[in-house]
Amino acid sequence: MIPQPAAVPTPANSDAVPVPALGSPPGLRLNAGYGTDRGLRREMNEDSFIASDPVFAVADGMGGHEAGEIASGICVRTLARIPQLATGGRDATAGVVQEHLLMADESIREATGARAGTTLSGVVVVEQMGVPYWLVLNIGDSRTYRLSQGKLKQVSVDHSEVQELVDAGQISQAQAAVHPRRHVVTRALGTGDEIEADYWLLPIEEGDRILVCSDGLNGELDDEHISNVLRSQGEPQAAVDELIQAALRSGGRDNVTCIVVDASNVNNDDGTARTTPRSAAAAEDEDTLPRTDALDLAPNGEQVAGAGAAPAAEEPDSAGQGKDPNDGK
Repeated sequence: MIPQPAAVPTPANSDAVPVPALGSPPGLRLNAGYGTDRGLRREMNEDSFIASDPVFAVADGMGGHEAGEIASGICVRTLARIPQLATGGRDATAGVVQEHLLMADESIREATGARAGTTLSGVVVVEQMGVPYWLVLNIGDSRTYRLSQGKLKQVSVDHSEVQELVDAGQISQAQAAVHPRRHVVTRALGTGDEIEADYWLLPIEEGDRILVCSDGLNGELDDEHISNVLRSQGEPQAAVDELIQAALRSGGRDNVTCIVVDASNVNNDDGTARTTPRSAAAAEDEDTLPRTDALDLAPNGEQVAGAGAAPAAEEPDSAGQGKDPNDGK
């Protein structure tokens, strides 16, 4: 396990940026832990992450032969150029984030010849009229969870073939966990046609705990196990360490990366927020609509009906081949 930031060279890790120890804005307080491990079967770690207020995100590279590592590294380094990281401000918008994702997509294509890609999931902490929010973003099958009021909920919705089958009612979540095509993603940066992230805006509540992870974690541990660890470990770093070790004990068949962020000293109006995934433009226009079940929305805000998925892209292993459908993940 490698909890060091990218500024400190690590042998098998890609990029990470630490949470500043000093200089955070007054009011909302964030405490974060983070770590990554290449797992027990992979030759290299193709995950990258950034954990620097106000951006906390995990990228899971796809491509093999170091291409996946290049793609995820480019992604987090591009996110690190968001202006608010330099100032410590929390006034970023979904539009700003999406602009940087487009830059990352272009850079990845140029660097790899569109032969590699990366997923991305995480949160950007934003404040609107003095109220703090989690701006959750997701593209691909890395995940963002929220533990709030003692209950764990997966906020992000996987862009994957099996998730589409679940949404269509053709298979259950339990069947999806063992489906032979569970590693096939339908949206990613650097490859394919669909490159816009989904966004959710959630009011931050006192005691919130956010988990961002690559699928090397949830591929080994079910949500109940993840919830038990998050609720039993008081410190974010202790939770990260236990989650990674638990994933390794369960097989460690993929790279595993986790970020845990705790929020305290929260001062908000306890309003409700829209949690339906939206385009970057829609996420900026409305932020306090009632929560609904997650739906795929077009950039104009209309629900997408079934068709229109991007060409599927299977995550190759470190040898450049597709993940083995029988590897147990």
